[in-house]
Amino acid sequence: MLPANVLIVSDDPEFARTLTARWQAERHVPEITLVTGGVWRPASVADHDLVVIGPLRDWDSATILRAANLSSRAATIYFARETKNIPQLQSDYPLLLIVPRMDGWAGTIVLVATEALRRVEAVRRAQRAEGMALASQGHAALGRYMLEMRPNVNNALTSVMGNADLLLLEPGQASAESREQIQTIHTMALRLNEIMQRFSSLAAELRAGEKESQAETQAAPYTLATR
Repeated sequence: MLPANVLIVSDDPEFARTLTARWQAERHVPEITLVTGGVWRPASVADHDLVVIGPLRDWDSATILRAANLSSRAATIYFARETKNIPQLQSDYPLLLIVPRMDGWAGTIVLVATEALRRVEAVRRAQRAEGMALASQGHAALGRYMLEMRPNVNNALTSVMGNADLLLLEPGQASAESREQIQTIHTMALRLNEIMQRFSSLAAELRAGEKESQAETQAAPYTLATR
């Protein structure tokens, strides 16, 4: 798994230094990017797993907090210097995780950030699993369709090869060029037939495996009961 990407946005150099130093003491250290409020751009949020917003110039804070609150990809932690402002901040930006200024604030931010990153990774794993499940369902549907259509395809190939054989047995009925084209059709039909035969063999092996698995499952309770 790739290390997490954390973006620290603050106009206070001491905040960024203290938080980065505290994070370096952890066992798992994310990739940390530091930017000031003037350099920060809304698109930066989408490139990171977590955003930590520290002290900002007053004219930057509302814009940055509003954009971070609207982000659906990255979790965001906001360091609130004034405890009295927290209720209003929670009302204005309900998606932000707000950490008040207090003793040990850097450790608190790292603790909250670690849990937030775990949740972000859990959500992504669930999304990947859901995508794989949807892909598997699509492949299964395609496989069932091919199994259902296999007799029709085999019949069509048999007809093509049979008619091609009849035409090739009567050399006077077609020109040399036409006979060459008929021979090509016959050869391609044979190749398709070989592919369908391999598919039939694979389908038979899959059915045998499913029966064996079902037999083992049914026998398991009896085996446990006799021990």
